[in-house]
Amino acid sequence: MNQFTKRFVKNAGALWGLGILVIIVVMAITANWVYPGNPWDPTVAPFLKPFQDSQAWLGSDSLGRDIAAGIVHGARASLEVGIVATLVAVIIGLVVGVPAGFLGGRCDGLLMRFTEIFQTIPSFFFAIVLVAIFQPSFGSVITAVALVSWPPIARLVRAEFMRVKSSEFVEAARVQGFSRWHIVFQEILPNCISPLIVMASLMIANAILLESAISFLSLGDPNLMTWGYMVGNSRTFLRLAWWMCLFPGLAIFVTVLAVNLLGEGLNDALNPRLHRKG
Repeated sequence: MNQFTKRFVKNAGALWGLGILVIIVVMAITANWVYPGNPWDPTVAPFLKPFQDSQAWLGSDSLGRDIAAGIVHGARASLEVGIVATLVAVIIGLVVGVPAGFLGGRCDGLLMRFTEIFQTIPSFFFAIVLVAIFQPSFGSVITAVALVSWPPIARLVRAEFMRVKSSEFVEAARVQGFSRWHIVFQEILPNCISPLIVMASLMIANAILLESAISFLSLGDPNLMTWGYMVGNSRTFLRLAWWMCLFPGLAIFVTVLAVNLLGEGLNDALNPRLHRKG
């Protein structure tokens, strides 16, 4: 068992986060088998309370749609947005952060000023504007979340490149005549992966929250059942049918908490200095 695994398994929070995420991923993958059919279709009487009917054990909404089916199918949408948007944000962050940190000088100044333009705009409002421009759809939500999420990654990559490029092994590679491409992708970038993985894992949680907020305002894909839409659709029935809001809200809370626990566990496991201090 390597040192990373030993440090990771000692973190109870990380193990809990990983276990919960595995359950959520399995739930998303098996959604069509567990709840076949369209989650938008009414299947039972409206406003059924939890555990009142075995066909809708978490209750039903104002139109008779199964809350449990909506949560299971919504897991796929939330995870897809979180993972895909984060991957796109990481790619953009690398494209901006790598040349800024490696080349420095005027290139660094221009790229960081460009990054600051995005950082000065509030992320949530910027995402709403982007979704409105692109028209509400699953792709526009992913694009909007990715475009407001990349600046912190670009700054992290820049800082790591500026730190690592002055290392002795990088200087040795320069002396041996290796090309810039080799130095960037074979020497420096692999040594920046650990903090990048940690930030990306934490950004998945932020992406899920942002998607939920967009869907809460009915700006998400109108053909896709999401947790945020379920919470937003239930706000007018909060006193009459509390379960319509409670269960999808808990799904968001538990998923984001699990991702954060896993991200902190990865941070502890990938950072030996933190481990030694503990």
